[in-house]
Amino acid sequence: MNMNRRSVLGLGGAVLATTALAPGWKLIAAPKRTEARAGRRWAMLINVGQCNDACDACTTACRKENNVPLFGDPERDIHWIRKVELKDKAGKKPSVQVPVLCNHCEHPPCVDVCPTKASFIRKDGIVLVDKHRCIGCRYCMIACPYKARSLVYQQPEFPEGGNPEVPLRGAGVVEKCTFCVHLVDQGEAPACVTACNKTGEGAMYFGDLNDSNSEIAQKVAEVATRTVRDDLGLKPQVHYQGL
Repeated sequence: MNMNRRSVLGLGGAVLATTALAPGWKLIAAPKRTEARAGRRWAMLINVGQCNDACDACTTACRKENNVPLFGDPERDIHWIRKVELKDKAGKKPSVQVPVLCNHCEHPPCVDVCPTKASFIRKDGIVLVDKHRCIGCRYCMIACPYKARSLVYQQPEFPEGGNPEVPLRGAGVVEKCTFCVHLVDQGEAPACVTACNKTGEGAMYFGDLNDSNSEIAQKVAEVATRTVRDDLGLKPQVHYQGL
């Protein structure tokens, strides 16, 4: 049978239409997605006063959602989000447990020092690492003031019950919190925020800080917040209330 390109395309469209309308078949709407566009600024707000010292909902959810590996060696284990104890040197205030993660800075030093451009910032402010470009030089780890990056020293195994949407990273590359970009692009919040509000203390908020109608924008406008090492001028996008 002699068919040209137009005939093939037409046949394909006819088959698709027939399949979509066939008995027992139904059209499934695509999930709501967001765009990585300029003008949007994803940010997080953590209310330290509501963060329970014994709660690990955020760290557990992050590790499960993103297949973050544990090697059984404190020097090698990777943590995309960790809880750090802060103590008042004067002893006038009680110590607090503060979740610390990549701050997705507006002016990220990790991006500036990366020799291969593996570290980059999306139009919406999320800072990511291209594992195919990363050579494991660790300049970004040195530049990050939040100690939010880790080198994968050995090839991790895919965990039992792991998330197939997040592939494992190979040995010799740097990784960190991505704000669960795969969830954000589907219109959902990062796993840590969802877990905190579902099984934790409801201390975490996430959204578009440039959207005046968003909950996080209204919260930041209503309450006193601060960022960690704001003196560096990096404009981090993780805000803390009660710190």
